[in-house]
Amino acid sequence: MAEIGGEPSTGTVATTTYLQRFTVAYEYPVVFTEGLFRPDNPVLARTLARLEPDRRHRCLVFVDEGLLAVRLGLAREIEAYARHHARTIELVAPPLTVPGGEKIKNDLFHIEWMMGLVYDHRLDRHSFILAVGGGAVLDAVGLVAATSHRGIRLVRVPTTVLAQNDSGVGVKNAVNLRGSKNFVGTFAPPFAVLNDLDFVDLLPARDKIAGMAEAVKVALIRDGDFFRWLERNALALAAFERPAMAFMIRRCAELHMYQIAHGGDPFETGSARPLDFGHWAAHKLESLTRHHLRHGEAVAIGIALDTRYSVLAGLLEPGAEERVCALLELLGFRLWHPALEARTAEGGLAVLAGLQEFREHLGGELTVTLLEAIGRGVEVHAIDESLVVEAIRWLAERARP
Repeated sequence: MAEIGGEPSTGTVATTTYLQRFTVAYEYPVVFTEGLFRPDNPVLARTLARLEPDRRHRCLVFVDEGLLAVRLGLAREIEAYARHHARTIELVAPPLTVPGGEKIKNDLFHIEWMMGLVYDHRLDRHSFILAVGGGAVLDAVGLVAATSHRGIRLVRVPTTVLAQNDSGVGVKNAVNLRGSKNFVGTFAPPFAVLNDLDFVDLLPARDKIAGMAEAVKVALIRDGDFFRWLERNALALAAFERPAMAFMIRRCAELHMYQIAHGGDPFETGSARPLDFGHWAAHKLESLTRHHLRHGEAVAIGIALDTRYSVLAGLLEPGAEERVCALLELLGFRLWHPALEARTAEGGLAVLAGLQEFREHLGGELTVTLLEAIGRGVEVHAIDESLVVEAIRWLAERARP
């Protein structure tokens, strides 16, 4: 702490200012495994005991109802695992079911209900909350963990491609309010992230495809070699071949983790969010379609839109947008939705309102990531709406039979 004020001159108000400064280091394991809840897999038990190996750790588990619909015995598996590792794990209640998808994020009742359970079971800051499910469940349960007692240890168990390769490994939690995506949220690193590839096998094809959008996104802004790998392996990914899926998820997660740790702004105190390439339009498309578009599907359209815009703005060489769209379409994405042409009451394109909402969410000046090369993003602070309109027309032309 340094004093930056001095003695006041005669006749002035006495003022002394101290500049408080400290650094907090964060670390958490991100594990890739299979059969996480098999009793002979020690990953979960070792993770809970990482800081306090001799303690019996109290745990409250929330499970995505969509996951339980396809893995009927999962709750029993979790309870059996806890019994097998009873020296380390104490479940304070049987695993509890929560809604999946945007449903859990759109109604604050779910947050209050979960907080009530934390209160009723007297969890403390050395207890654990486990969130098992897709990205929306991780977001909502993460908010509960981050705000109850100002922070209870959170273990994320992402079960979708999108959650394992992107949102699950990050530091953000949030729910929606009044139609504004992620309006209520926190930056709070998890205690650990445990990815089980077996859960990916259970996903419908649509959800497997949707999660690949984030891999294309991060490759485009950070790793040209990974983008070329995606192109070479597009058919294997489209067929959901396990080795290709496993590498894609891990590499995508690595790149997201690197950006969070080394991008210089893990809690987004500035206005730049390079990992949100393609997202300004995607977030608006999600709300315009009342979330009938999956997040990854909206991101794929946003990527195509912003890549074409990058060419029109003279930042990216012509032809690159066709290459990007070809990859996305080969993976199974449709790069058009009628919501792109939806109009406001005043007659303007509704999707353009996403730019203002994006700026508000950033908390500062508008900063949008575009492309100056495959594998290299660039930040801009102004968007020419006429070029956005032209890019939308281009997407509409491509979608015509």
